[in-house]
Amino acid sequence: MWEGHGPLSFVASIDCARLPTAALDIDLPEAGTLLFFYFDGQLDDGEALVLAEDRESWAGARVLYVAADEEVSERGAPAGLKPYPVVPLTARVEMTATEPWHPSVRAAFAPGAPLGNRYDHPVCSQEFLEALWEFDEEVGHQIGGHAHSVQNPVEIEIAEAVLDGEVSWKDPRLSEEAGNWVLLAQFDSEDAADMMWGDAGALYWLIRPEDLAERRFERAMFTWQCS
Repeated sequence: MWEGHGPLSFVASIDCARLPTAALDIDLPEAGTLLFFYFDGQLDDGEALVLAEDRESWAGARVLYVAADEEVSERGAPAGLKPYPVVPLTARVEMTATEPWHPSVRAAFAPGAPLGNRYDHPVCSQEFLEALWEFDEEVGHQIGGHAHSVQNPVEIEIAEAVLDGEVSWKDPRLSEEAGNWVLLAQFDSEDAADMMWGDAGALYWLIRPEDLAERRFERAMFTWQCS
């Protein structure tokens, strides 16, 4: 529930036991289920938005972890919410790449360069950008790896939100905070499930590695982007 707004819609479930956890770059549980919920605008025609920069809206997106030995029961959708069609998915291991202006790339190729001067990076040539886009053209659904941001790096959005938007792109604190977050999951718009996040956008949940290791999924941060 998002107090004052209503229940969240169920977006996705991840069966951790069926994932190749040893091949992932994040420390997921070996068993149990991750459940993702989001206030998708069905109840108010999209009037209330869940935004990383708006702390009052953070309750509009949640991720829950249900241990394998925990007793559960099936429930119907809350009144007023139309559930999304069930679309079973299978997982495969893939390589991911981040944007050239991500803080980790700058640290490797242009240490000390201000975050705001993203196009000054040695790897920001047009040829390199085109190669990256050809390598990873679609957002897709994803667990772990580098997020495929529709706009600016989602790690930067989360860092700005955590720092209350009081830092500029040239402030080293922003780059440091962005490096503290890893992708937990991203969910693309999906025709088969009647899911459309804005204008062909995607939902993202990020988490600090230490919170992930301690299974504090309630500390995951949410953002979304669209074209």
